[in-house]
Amino acid sequence: MAIKSEASDAPEILDLEDFLPYRLYRLADAVSREFAGIYKDSHGLTRPEWRTLSGLGQHGTMTATALGEQSAMHKTKVSRAVAELERRRWLVRTPDEKDRRVEHLTLTKAGLAAYREMVPLAKAFERELLARLSAGERGAIVCGVAALEAALGEG
Repeated sequence: MAIKSEASDAPEILDLEDFLPYRLYRLADAVSREFAGIYKDSHGLTRPEWRTLSGLGQHGTMTATALGEQSAMHKTKVSRAVAELERRRWLVRTPDEKDRRVEHLTLTKAGLAAYREMVPLAKAFERELLARLSAGERGAIVCGVAALEAALGEG
């Protein structure tokens, strides 16, 4: 007859501080909050507004659905960001000729100018963030993130 150990009777506990998905979430949130200070201070943008502006700046014309997928934002956040950028006259909506329920979003000249002002700030932030790590750590994080993206079909 097998004897139960006391440890087997104890409920299994998840140590969040060591749980990789939790750690990645917290790290992504911390980096995002730190970067948010830059685009908030320079252009008064929220995270969803920045993500919308940068998505359109990178890809040109997109639908709100495509923006949501590209930025992993809920459709209500995309909708509010689009409305605010439109209020600022940084983007225009063009109805789709075949499906009037779909709108194509494009940056205006003012929106594109704001995006172009933000690109060097974003690149400098990334450089400064990575400069906090050793060369080996930088290589490891880049490879590790790429490997996780590939394993999850996100890369």
